[in-house]
Amino acid sequence: MLSKSAARTFFLVGTGLCATAFILLTLDTISRVPKQSHEENLTPAVHRGKDLWDSNNCMGCHTLLGEGAYYAPELTRVYDRRGPEFISAMLRDPAAMYPGQRQMTKYGFNEAQIADLVAFFQWIGNIDLNGFPPSPVLASSAAPPIAGAAGGPPDDGRPRVFGQICVACHTVAGRGGNVGPVLDGVGDRRDAAYLNRWLHDPGAVKRGALMPKLPLTEAQIAELITYLSTLRARQVTP
Repeated sequence: MLSKSAARTFFLVGTGLCATAFILLTLDTISRVPKQSHEENLTPAVHRGKDLWDSNNCMGCHTLLGEGAYYAPELTRVYDRRGPEFISAMLRDPAAMYPGQRQMTKYGFNEAQIADLVAFFQWIGNIDLNGFPPSPVLASSAAPPIAGAAGGPPDDGRPRVFGQICVACHTVAGRGGNVGPVLDGVGDRRDAAYLNRWLHDPGAVKRGALMPKLPLTEAQIAELITYLSTLRARQVTP
């Protein structure tokens, strides 16, 4: 049983040690911020993008750095996950990217504002958050992809633009979105000329096509045609 003086001493010493540890840990955290946040990359465009994020109350629907609402997708790593082309297209016209599904408001951003928001998302995505948030897992079918089936492993030979834009709507080998048609075997159904016309302007090929005219470069279209042409039905050996 401690005496009153011993208990007082124990309390004061314990409180002092805990307070000292707290202060030291706080100072250590603060000292790490510039390096982990890459403050050297805080350009005027990033600042303007942050102002647009705040002034349009994007956090009312989206989550960033663990803060915000959970009505819409989490955006901390959206730059790596979707890329600048997809982000820009979504900011121009969300409904065109997901016809009849997306509820995101069309804010009417001009091209300069879109570029600022993309720069902001790029900076956010480069912050060292010690592994937070974890990499997302794309939706998959109940059955795992079969080795050697059309499309091969989920990321086997896929162009970067396919993983950033196309999988948001299309499924290959059981992984991806469910808005557009499954692309397994598309190389058997469509030739390179058709794919070229479709990727340039779906609406010109099929009136009322749900797929929007994507902001793809000629190089990206060529990559996608090459990849999609390899997606053929599995050959069954008798």
